Amino acid sequence: MPRIALATYDPGAEPWRDTDLPVLVRALRDAGAEAEARHWDDPRADWGGYDLVVIRSTWDYSWRTEEFGQWVERAGALTRLANPAPVVRWNTDKRYLGELAEAGVPTVPTRYMAPGEPARLPTDHDYVVKPTSGAGARFAARYSPAEHDTAVRHLARMHAEGFTAMVQPYVRGIDVSGERALQFFGGRLLHASRKGAVLTPGTPYDADKVPHPDLERWQPTDAELALAEQALAAVPGAAGLLYARVDLVDGEDGEPRLMELELVEPNLFLSLHPDSLPRVTEAILAAAGDVTG
Repeated sequence: MPRIALATYDPGAEPWRDTDLPVLVRALRDAGAEAEARHWDDPRADWGGYDLVVIRSTWDYSWRTEEFGQWVERAGALTRLANPAPVVRWNTDKRYLGELAEAGVPTVPTRYMAPGEPARLPTDHDYVVKPTSGAGARFAARYSPAEHDTAVRHLARMHAEGFTAMVQPYVRGIDVSGERALQFFGGRLLHASRKGAVLTPGTPYDADKVPHPDLERWQPTDAELALAEQALAAVPGAAGLLYARVDLVDGEDGEPRLMELELVEPNLFLSLHPDSLPRVTEAILAAAGDVTG
């Protein structure tokens, strides 16, 4: 009987947000595994006592990137971690988009501004400013050229807190065809979803945002699937991936572009795709079996 931990976050006094987690724990137990959810920062957790630790919903990690990185290294040294520690380290810094672009993956154009560098912001189109280590639209906002001073203050706040900023053109295709999320598990497409625009004009960067508005099931096109597979193939250590989410938007030419890869803790949206639960369960058990024999 494999022992499996699903790493999550401690919500404290806040409402619990991961509705998929209890469903997945129950499914793994019903399939014969000894499975439980554990807070990733629980000092009492014996990570080496598990055959597999799956990072599921460590949704506070972007506030604590250094501490989270240390935990990833520690857990990865004690047992099998999914996704593997090197992949997680690479994916927590969105400068990976530049690496993928250099590898020929069609991405949303991105510029980076580290603390101490001057603000170089577009003057002829709307754009998005966000941190390279953000998640859930934290510290992200959309600006027009007329909002230059507000965007500069946004950059100054991020730089003061040690964040490197990334600036991307606002992709207008999101307002028409939304953002598509293709999710892979066990090396195969699991399901796909589409959501509406998260960053609406005038919303402050430090405001709470709905991360997945108007979420619905989606059937990916051949072009979307091909781009997702191209992007995943370019990931260092791609062979070790248990799960992945590939976020796509349409460029000005109508062709899909990579917006982001989520290889750390993607929401699985199992409430929207309940038929995917058996495949997720099977893939996790198979990953645990690689260790337990």
